[in-house]
Amino acid sequence: MPSGAYIFGCEGLRLSEAERRFFASANPWGFILFARNIENRSQLSALTTELRDSVGWDAPVLIDQEGGRVQRMRAPEWREYPPALDQMAMAGENAARAMYLRNRLIAAELFEVGIDVNCAPLADVIWPESHPVLRNRCYGSDVDTVVQMCLATEQGLLDGGVLPVLKHIPGYGRAVVDGHKDLPTVDVPRAELDALDFAPFKRLTHMAMGMTAHIVFPCIDDLPATTSPKAMAMIREDIGFDNLIMTDDISMEALSGAVPERARASLDAGCDIALHCNGDMTEMAGVAEVCGAMTPAMDIRAKRALSQRKTPTDVDISALEAEFRTLVAG
Repeated sequence: MPSGAYIFGCEGLRLSEAERRFFASANPWGFILFARNIENRSQLSALTTELRDSVGWDAPVLIDQEGGRVQRMRAPEWREYPPALDQMAMAGENAARAMYLRNRLIAAELFEVGIDVNCAPLADVIWPESHPVLRNRCYGSDVDTVVQMCLATEQGLLDGGVLPVLKHIPGYGRAVVDGHKDLPTVDVPRAELDALDFAPFKRLTHMAMGMTAHIVFPCIDDLPATTSPKAMAMIREDIGFDNLIMTDDISMEALSGAVPERARASLDAGCDIALHCNGDMTEMAGVAEVCGAMTPAMDIRAKRALSQRKTPTDVDISALEAEFRTLVAG
C-alpha cells in the first residue's frame, strides 16, 4: 500500500505515544529531524529506530546537514563545517575535492545514527542581491562551478549511504527576502532565467530527489513555484526533472493559507510530497487528511529514489578527515 504523500517532523528527543499512534495511522513516506530532536548519538539512533518502527518499514529519515549555518547536528558530538562558499575559498583549486570529502564525512555521521537522506546540494546561483540567509550556503555565481560542486556533494553523500536532495528547484538565488518570513518575487525575463538560474538544475536532472523553492517568477505565474501548476510543468517538462519532488517546508511564511490547504495545493500543482517540519500534531493531521496516499506515479518516483540507497563504501574516515583539513588549511 502506498505511503502518505507527506514527510513529517516530530516534537522532541523521543516519540510520544500519541506520535507513535499517529504515525502508524498516517503512514508518512518519511520523517525529517531538526536540532530540537538531537542530543547525542545514542539518543538520535534510538529516535530514528522509533520513527521507522512506527510505520513498520525502512522509511527515509531526512535532515538538513549542509554545514555552515544550516547543520542540525553540531559539536561536540559531530564535526562542524564553514559555510560552503567560505570553504571553497579556503580550498581554492581543490574546492571540488574538499566538497566531496566534506559530504563523505557528513554522510558517515548521518548513516551511523540512522539518517539516510540529506537535504543538499544547493544548485541556486548566487547574485549580488541574494539574501544573506542564503548567500554563503551556495556554491557560486556561474553555472559550471555550481554544477561541479553539486556533483561533488552528491557523490560524497551517495558513497556514504545517504541520498541527496537537490534544492531549491527551479532556483532561489535571486531571492532578496528570507522565504521563512516573506515570499520572494523575481521579475526578470524568462530567457535570462533559463540561461542562468534554471540552467544548473537542467544539468542535474539525474538526481533522485529535489526540493522546491517558495518563490514567484511573474514571467511564469503569480503563484509560488511550490503551488503553481505552471511552474511545476516547467520544472517537469522544460528543466526535465522527472524524479521525486518534495516541497520546501509548507509551514514557511512565504506561503499563505492554512497549512493543509498549502499541502494540497502543492500536490495539485505537481509535487510528489508535502514537507511539514514543525512537528505540530494538529497541522500534521490536517495535512494527512487532505493529501492522502501517493498516487501510482508518485509511488513509482518514490521507489525509484529509494532504490539508490546503498551500503557505504569502505573507507578510512580518519584519513579522509586529515586530507580534508589539509585542503581547507590553504
